[in-house]
Amino acid sequence: MLNMLTTISSIQKYLSEDFLGGPRILKLSWVINFQKGGTLPFVLTLMYWFDRYTIEAWTYLALHGSYGICWLIKDFHFPDKRWNTRITLGGAVMSFLLVLGWYWVFPLLVLHPGFHPGDQGWSPLLLGTCILVHTIGVGLLMASDAQKYFSLKYHPGLIRDGLFKKTRNPNYLGEMMIYGAYALLAQHWLAWIILLWVWIGYFTINMLIKDRSLSR
Repeated sequence: MLNMLTTISSIQKYLSEDFLGGPRILKLSWVINFQKGGTLPFVLTLMYWFDRYTIEAWTYLALHGSYGICWLIKDFHFPDKRWNTRITLGGAVMSFLLVLGWYWVFPLLVLHPGFHPGDQGWSPLLLGTCILVHTIGVGLLMASDAQKYFSLKYHPGLIRDGLFKKTRNPNYLGEMMIYGAYALLAQHWLAWIILLWVWIGYFTINMLIKDRSLSR
């Protein structure tokens, strides 16, 4: 099991950091920030292109766009050291194509008239549930990353209190709640396929490897 996890992790590392080789002229954080920060103008562009200015469109823009801004604030004030990894140009392209770029399919599913023709909107229950889940997810992600950053900065070692007292991965949980809310709003099976791809192929692998490392 450990050998398989290590192999998968090595493949991921190669694809996202060293693909095609060459100089490591970029940072992984730059690619992530481009996608996160670019979400708001991307959704606005889709709204203009499809002429969709419904309550649903503005609500999705507010949710997904605000998360991108929160991410940039987080990266500026308490960045995750993992994202400072230097990568090749090929690695940057693959990071976007394999994971990050797929998140922009969600607003396409929400705004494209072919997926939601006419003025077919969300029910108040669905809208309220998604806003609730999304808000808690953003708070959980921001709080856990802040705790991890400042705890390791002033007291290096295993974090045993706060949000990390009961689970080792509160930040992953927060991000799963955030994108789960977007998938609910998309109301399309493709959104859940994308999430399963990321959650199983990336999140789960990283969590298992981290748990085995911490157990030693």
